[in-house]
Parts: sequence; C-alpha cells; structure tokens
Amino acid sequence: MSHLSILLRGACACLLGASLSVHAQTQSQPSSDALVDPVAARQQAREIAQGDPARWYREDGTRQAQLRTLKKEAGAALQEARNACKKAPSAERKGCEQEARATYQNDLAQAQAQVDGKTP
Repeated sequence: MSHLSILLRGACACLLGASLSVHAQTQSQPSSDALVDPVAARQQAREIAQGDPARWYREDGTRQAQLRTLKKEAGAALQEARNACKKAPSAERKGCEQEARATYQNDLAQAQAQVDGKTP
C-alpha cells in the first residue's frame, strides 16, 4: 500500500470520525449501532461474517474515485445522524436535522478540498 493511500485512508477515517464525534457530542445518547437502519445492520452483519471485502484493500486510483468514496462515507454518516434525530425529542428534531445537514455539507467541502490537495 502506498504512502498516499495510507494517508488518504487515515484522512477518510479522521473525516468520518470527526463528523460522528461532533454529532455524538450534541446528542444525549452515545452513537451506536442502534442508529443504523435494521435492514442495513443485517446486511453489514452478513458482510462482516464473510470477512473483509477485497475492495477495502484496493486503492482508489483516481481523484474521482477518491471523492466518490469520501462522499459515500459522508452520506453514511448523514444517514446515521438522521436516524439519531428521529429518536430525539420532537422539539429537538428540526435543529438536529439542520445540524446533520450542515455537518454533511462541511464533510463534502472537506472531501473536495482533500481530493484537490488542499488539506493534509
């Protein structure tokens, strides 16, 4: 695995972790798999039982592929945040949704900047 690939994977993990961390800090309950849609959770369990997919170890060869991966991760984080918002008291849901969308937009901007080489 190339040095660039290791850096990109670390940056992806950091970006996703930062998004989830910010959202988790605003929630009274900690982030957990309980926020994952049950259908998606079953699919994830089947995939985990089969071991790591080979795609995890293939480098995104182009900037477009890297950006697509980062956008997919940001989308997954957004979906988890929205699931958490649904479980929040009704008075907090609108603000929670707004924050989730703002975090998602920020994640997309950071992803674009990362692929353009403007961030480490």
